[in-house]
Order: sequence, then structure tokens, then C-alpha cells
Amino acid sequence: MHMTPSPAISIVVPCYNSEQSLPDLVSRIERTLSAAGVSFEIVAVEDGSGDRTWDVVGALARQRPFIRGFRLMRNYGQHNALLCGIRHARAGVIVTIDDDLQNPPEEIPRLLSKLSEGYDVVYGTPQRESHGFLRDAASRITKLTLQRSMGAATASSVSALRAFRTPLREAFAQYRGAFVCIDVLLTWGGSRFGAIEVKHYPRPVGASNYTLRKLVVHALNMTTGFSTAPLRLASLVGFLFTLLGGLMLLYVLGSFLVHGSPVRGFPFLASAIIILAGAQLFALGIVGEYLARIHIRTMDRPSFTVECATEEEDRRAG
Repeated sequence: MHMTPSPAISIVVPCYNSEQSLPDLVSRIERTLSAAGVSFEIVAVEDGSGDRTWDVVGALARQRPFIRGFRLMRNYGQHNALLCGIRHARAGVIVTIDDDLQNPPEEIPRLLSKLSEGYDVVYGTPQRESHGFLRDAASRITKLTLQRSMGAATASSVSALRAFRTPLREAFAQYRGAFVCIDVLLTWGGSRFGAIEVKHYPRPVGASNYTLRKLVVHALNMTTGFSTAPLRLASLVGFLFTLLGGLMLLYVLGSFLVHGSPVRGFPFLASAIIILAGAQLFALGIVGEYLARIHIRTMDRPSFTVECATEEEDRRAG
């Protein structure tokens, strides 16, 4: 039986409403890596798009045998789609890239060169991001949150263009959570992170699917999903307000002993009660968020579910 040799590089592309940009991306990846003499495969994961993206993936897979396509049953999110592609990759090195052509695939050889210096993960950090003001601000907040979750200085340089060694995925092979953050999961298996500056272009077609609200929610999910910092914050807030309450009690007792009368002022007492009650509710809210995540994990919701694959994949499976 003739066995197809495994490729050296797996390019994982999460696809969402990218019927117009995907053919150009595939052509540029093919041209770039063929010129570099690198064997590769493209793992395209269609994430419940509302257009003809899956039809385009199927057509490209029939024309180019190095393309493997997977269609998810619904829209799970970019990182969940990435996790699907990463788990189906067959090469020793995985490169992830978005489908919007903002990160040029011509930069991939530079990523691979940097990775060969002994790094586990290398990010292609944009020299200057081509987004709007609010989107850029939200991206910076997300990166700061990610830095807290990852515990790595390189977190401020993360981007959708990344290259890493495939064995790192063994560190999160058993991860089954519904919320996924690839960059945090990579820290579970690697410690040597690097970054290079790459070009970043405006989207040639369509609009970004990441709104300000989605980025803020993503940052909150990262914080509560992969870090205990909010719980520690709740403990700190509880301690500070307990200390404040103690100081207020000393003030009331001191005033009574010195002046012989209790402290006057209902507004003072009311405001103190409101502050303390607010601190308690804040702490309970954080604890409730973690309990909700535990509840979601007990339901065993999958990170993703593949509905079907390209015809080449179906033939191999059969």
C-alpha cells in the first residue's frame, strides 16, 4: 500500500464567512511554501459560517490534495475551531493563521526560521495593527489579561499568526472545556516563547467578526477560565473592607468614650452598610462565576463537534 509521506508543516486556518478571501489565502500559502521547498498541508476548519465557505473549502480540497477540510456543526468560536484543526494536524510543526489576509502568509518562513532557534512557540506580532481605535484598545486589554493568565512576558506579543511544535498539544490533549484559549493552553506544554514583527494589513474584503463586546467577553472568559486571580481579588476586597469596618468600629467606640455620645448621622451608617454589602455581593458574584464554570464542565459540553469532512477525509476514513 502506498503511504503518503507526512508533511513538515500543518497550516491550520479557522474559516468563518471567508468565501471571498480563502482562495487567495490558499494560493499565497502554496506559492510561499512551495518556493521555500517545504512540504505542507492546510487544515481548514469551517466554523458554522453563514455563507458558502464550506463549498469553497470542498472545491479547493478537490483541486489541491494538500487541503483537508472539517466542518463544525455550529459556530463554536475561533479558538475552538483552532483546537479542532490542531488536533487533526499531522505535521511536526503547526502554523495557525486567520482567513482574513491581514496576516500575510509570506511571513510564515520567517516564523519557521525563528522556531528553529529552539523556541516552543513563536508569534508573528503586527508592527502596527490595522483596526479601529476601539478594537485596538480592546485588543490591548485582552493581551494584558492574557499576560496575567499565561504568566509569560510574551503574552503581550500574541497574535493569530503563530508557529509551534506539535508535541505541545499533548499537554492539553485531555482538555474538554467549552471555552478555549489556545495561547493559554500552549503555556501548559511550553516555556520558550518568542516573537517577530510582521506586517499587518487591512482586511481586503468583509469586516472583522470580533466586536468590542466579543473581545471584552473573551478577556473576562480568559480571566475566570484559566486564572484564580479574580478569587484572590475577592479575598483581598473582603479583607480590605473588613479592615475598613474595624476602623469604623474603633472610630465609633472612640467617639463614644471621648464625647460620651454615639456618632450622629444616619447617612454615615447607611453608606457604611451599603459599601460593606456591595463588597460582599462583589465577592459572591466572583465565586458564583467560578461555580457556573464548574457546572458547565460537569455537563461535559464539547469544545467542538465535527459535522463532516472533505471527500478526501471521508475516503481515508473508509
